[in-house]
Amino acid sequence: MSASGTAAPVGSDTTTGPARGHRRGRRATPSRPVWEEKPTRAGLAGKGIALTAACLAILFPLWIVIVTSLSSRSTIDAAGGLVVVPGDLTLIAYEELLSGGQVQRAALVSLGVTVVGTTFSMVVSVLCAYGLSRTNSPGHRWILMTLLATMFFGAGLIPTYLLVQALGLTDTYLALILPGAVSVFNVLVLRSFFMNISPELLDSARIDGAGDLRILWRIVIPLSRAVIAVIALFYAVGYWSAWFNASIYLTDQNMMPLQNVMIQLVQKQEPPTGLGQLIKTGRLSPLSVQMAVMVLALLPVAVASPFVQKHFRKGMLTGAVKG
Repeated sequence: MSASGTAAPVGSDTTTGPARGHRRGRRATPSRPVWEEKPTRAGLAGKGIALTAACLAILFPLWIVIVTSLSSRSTIDAAGGLVVVPGDLTLIAYEELLSGGQVQRAALVSLGVTVVGTTFSMVVSVLCAYGLSRTNSPGHRWILMTLLATMFFGAGLIPTYLLVQALGLTDTYLALILPGAVSVFNVLVLRSFFMNISPELLDSARIDGAGDLRILWRIVIPLSRAVIAVIALFYAVGYWSAWFNASIYLTDQNMMPLQNVMIQLVQKQEPPTGLGQLIKTGRLSPLSVQMAVMVLALLPVAVASPFVQKHFRKGMLTGAVKG
C-alpha cells in the first residue's frame, strides 16, 4: 500500500500545526475587578440613593441657615428657633449688616487680608517652588530638608507669640498674614508640578538668552495655571476662614476680621453696633443675625469655588505625581 493510504496510528495527534498552536494559546479571560464591571440596575439605584442622601445631608443645614437668616422675628419665635419652612421673609438682617458698623468693617478687613495675603503667599510659594525644582541649584537639598522639617516640628504657640511681639506685629494686620504666609505642603505641590515641565524646553529658553525670572514668567507660570489656581484657592480659603491669629495677636475690636465677629455673635455676646437697638425693640431676632453673618462669611468661597473647580482635579493630580 502506498504511503498516502497509510492510516494514522491510533492516539496520534492529527491537528495541524497552526491550529494546534492556536488551541494551546487560548486562555481563559481573567476576571475584571469589581469596580470595572458594568453596573447593574440595583447598583445604580444604590449609588443614586447614597448620593441623594449625601446631598441632602449637606444642603439641608445650609437651607436652614439661609431660611432662618431671611425670616422675621415672629416666624422664628413661632418655629421655636431654626426655621425649616419659609414664612414671613425679610432682608432686614442683611440690610442692617451691610449698612455699616462692625460687621461691614470686619468683612472689609477679611477681604483685604485675603487679597493681600493670597497674593503675597503665592509670590513667595511660586518663587520657592521654582528654585527647589531646579535640583542643580546650590543648597537645594539643605533648603528642602529644612522646609520638610517644619512640617513635623513647630516652635509652639508661646515662642511664636513672643517672636511676633518682638517684631512689633501685634495689633497690626501683618500679624494676620506673615505668621502663616507660606505652606510647605503647597510649595511641595508646586515644586512637583514644575519638575514635570520638560527640561529641554527650559534649556532652549536659556540658549535664547532668557534668565530664570523670564523663564518663570513666560514659560513655567503659563504652563502651571491649573495648579496655581488650586493653590491660590487653598490660600484664599485659609485667609478668609482664619480666626485664631486675630484672637491672640489683636486686641482692637475694630481690627477684627469677619470670622471673629461671627464667633462673638454665635456665642451670644454683645451684638454689633447698630443691631442691638433693633434686637431690643423686637424688630430683629438675634438668631437671624447669626445666620445672616454665616451666609455672608460663606458667600465669597461659594462664589469663587466654581471658577476654580475645573482646575482642581488637573492641578492636584498633576502636582502630586512626581516628588
